[in-house]
Amino acid sequence: MDNQLVKIKTSPKDFFIQLLSIVTLYASAISFITLIFQYINIFLPDILNDPYVFDRARGFGRGALATLLVIFPIYVWLNWYLNKDYIKNPEKLNLKIRKWLLYFTLFVAAIIIIVDLVVLVKSFLEGELTLRFILKVLTVGFVASSVFGYYLTDIKKHKVEIE
Repeated sequence: MDNQLVKIKTSPKDFFIQLLSIVTLYASAISFITLIFQYINIFLPDILNDPYVFDRARGFGRGALATLLVIFPIYVWLNWYLNKDYIKNPEKLNLKIRKWLLYFTLFVAAIIIIVDLVVLVKSFLEGELTLRFILKVLTVGFVASSVFGYYLTDIKKHKVEIE
């Protein structure tokens, strides 16, 4: 069986659980970044450019927090469920949908990290670095790097390869 290629069937359930897991990850990451941005806007306001920052920040902050409180636990539960399923059915680690979503997520996270660094360097060269800006760049970099690191570790741990 070591040298044989085992064909794994994907059920609709497998497909949609994998997809839902990645969608909840993306929604959680975006909500977390939005929430942190709003806290930065409240604690380090730019009142000259945006006199209504407090009202807008509170509204966006509430939406981001509500989304995070609902979606992130679903993401955690889905990953717990999937990991339990992988222990029972290790062949599911090689589902094509899983591989594609993992590598797509790595790709998206890498692009976000690269763009984040480009924006940071561009602002530095223009002499427009503020504490607000640096904290926002660090927030995006932290979230994207965390996602990238988590999924890269998962791929290495389970030796996931694209066919």
